[in-house]
Amino acid sequence: MDSVPILLVTANVGSIFDDPTDLLKIWIAEFLSKISNMDVKFIAVHCQEVGGKKYEKSMKHVDSFVKTLLNSNELKSFNKVCVFLDEDFSSVQHFTALGSLYFVHETVDASIWNFKESKFVPLAEKQVYSGNIEAVPIKEKAKFPQHFFPECKWSRKGYMRTRWSIFGTIFDLINIHLFHDASNLVAMTTYPSVYSKNRKYALEHTLQRFHNDQYENVPYFVFGDFNFRTDTKGVINKLTDGLIKSRIQNTKNNDQTKLQYTNEENVILSIGKKEFSHSDHENMFLDYNWLRSFDKEIDAFKDILAEFPLVFAPSYPFEEQVSKANSYMPTRCPAWCDRVLLSHSAKEIIKVDHPVEYGLLGPNTCMGDHKVIPVFSLALLDCCWMAFCTIKGFQRTDCVLSRHGIKSRQQGELTELLIHPVNRKAHYMTTTVQNKFR
Repeated sequence: MDSVPILLVTANVGSIFDDPTDLLKIWIAEFLSKISNMDVKFIAVHCQEVGGKKYEKSMKHVDSFVKTLLNSNELKSFNKVCVFLDEDFSSVQHFTALGSLYFVHETVDASIWNFKESKFVPLAEKQVYSGNIEAVPIKEKAKFPQHFFPECKWSRKGYMRTRWSIFGTIFDLINIHLFHDASNLVAMTTYPSVYSKNRKYALEHTLQRFHNDQYENVPYFVFGDFNFRTDTKGVINKLTDGLIKSRIQNTKNNDQTKLQYTNEENVILSIGKKEFSHSDHENMFLDYNWLRSFDKEIDAFKDILAEFPLVFAPSYPFEEQVSKANSYMPTRCPAWCDRVLLSHSAKEIIKVDHPVEYGLLGPNTCMGDHKVIPVFSLALLDCCWMAFCTIKGFQRTDCVLSRHGIKSRQQGELTELLIHPVNRKAHYMTTTVQNKFR
């Protein structure tokens, strides 16, 4: 096997656990239906808001959610499973409500990194870690401290990292949930908004932490709910050009204050703390191409992170009613909150002639307020680091041992080879793949 087809999925599942009767079942059915039509050997599902927005009441539904997936016919050939569910909401200092689920096909040789012992360990058949998972050593997890977002209530935002070896190819998978825009009225005052700055700071902090920690730097994929928003100020300026602005002040409750933009006869746009309502809301955002120029938050990371072409509709905020699967709620400006990003080094472990599909799962199905974002059929090269190393005469053991953190006689030369892709015969991957990424 010269490559391994994998599926990376990010899903903010807060809505579905609050509606276990309908949305939860619909979500599972849509996900499993997609799996049944794919030939993948490794599946990574990163969930945010596990247990729902009202997690004290809805966390009980998580267990049945996981059991349904584990017992499904669609996943029966994935005999090695590793699930991490951060469910202990009583632990205020640590609770993130993140859930990372990994399914490994029976034909795949995979191991997972033990962060405490700094070594790879084999996967058991089915490992499910739930409740309080702070002591589990095969994952790294942290909640963002309060000072990262002083303007907001301290909420369950953070990251969870795992490290994998798939047929000798080593990479990190990072589940992340960044801060939302608490108020449209605040977000529209300037760009970047205070919320955007907080997200940037938290993501920078996270990536720098990985770069500077005691573990070897490896390629990584970071996917989750980044809460990236469009330039709200710029969008409003475009939508309200030539309109008359008025402020509707609520003296008893500032949260009810709103701005209205009108022509001579009608209100065209209404903006409140949690209101973003256009008079032609449905059609305005049905054609989303004009909105893409306002998707700017990722630009600050272009030297660090890459992304497949963004050719799908904004993933948030969709209506939560089953009958309105294609409609956006008039609460926020639609945005590409949910993304799959990767380090530039990760581009070099992807098979370049293998088609990649990056888009929405269930575009015509109600999946909650966030649509699921999968990267379909992304193919990892089989032990690609070894392939690079053999260009300079490295033996298989030299490469694999070095990638597992054990020094070899030629460690210095190997390090130079990994840092300077131009030295590799396979550097065509960098140039060939470049045009596929933003």
